[in-house]
Amino acid sequence: KNNEAWTNGNWLKSRFHFSFAEYSNHRNSGFGSLRVMNDDLVQPHRGFGTHPHSNMEIVTYIVHGELSHQDSMGTQESLGRGSIQFMTAGTGVRHSEFNHGDKPLRFIQTWINPSRGGLNPNYGSYCGDEGKADRQNNLQHLVSNAADALGNSAPVQINQNVNAFATELEMGKTVVHELPANQQAYLLCVEGNVKVNGQQLNKYDACEIMGNPEEATSVEIETTGTEETENGQVAHILMFTMKYVPGSGRRDL
Repeated sequence: KNNEAWTNGNWLKSRFHFSFAEYSNHRNSGFGSLRVMNDDLVQPHRGFGTHPHSNMEIVTYIVHGELSHQDSMGTQESLGRGSIQFMTAGTGVRHSEFNHGDKPLRFIQTWINPSRGGLNPNYGSYCGDEGKADRQNNLQHLVSNAADALGNSAPVQINQNVNAFATELEMGKTVVHELPANQQAYLLCVEGNVKVNGQQLNKYDACEIMGNPEEATSVEIETTGTEETENGQVAHILMFTMKYVPGSGRRDL
């Protein structure tokens, strides 16, 4: 249970979706192109000091609070709910992430294996305030492949065949995503409660969706419960889609 009066000894609360840090599980080491997904809650006036990354695409989605980023490329920026900060770590970059505010900060950080190593480091962002209306009862396309020949571009471009979508659903609302043939998806219930193709997901739950190699798969997301957020009473979903990889996913369930 979350305690507002955190101590210096427990300033960070993390939920690891895949094997990472003290959660070691070789039977749950990633999903397709996704290598890491951490759901982090950071105490006010605390954060991650400067640390290095390389050869990884890093996508950070802010749920609530304000995340302040600073890196060795000279970037310094703070963003709030519904925003994305991303980095191509490439040949190497150092950065820090802090919560300078007076309220807890929650964000979802996802590490994605790049299409190739040795890329030039890069930083970019998208402000969630710009797309607030686009997320309401609609799947907003936030991340796409920088090399997408079809030009199906989103505000954030990364170096991998991965797309990301987010939505904030009011009670009783449903959205449907057509997952293309030869694709799979990882869907996280960030806030509230939903049914995904009839299967119940509660806050913090996630599911793996293995598509069909030959035809599109419908993913239906229906709100079954909401909670009070910065944007009112909603259920909140974050979904990553990527190339279908036979045999990927958890092997411990």
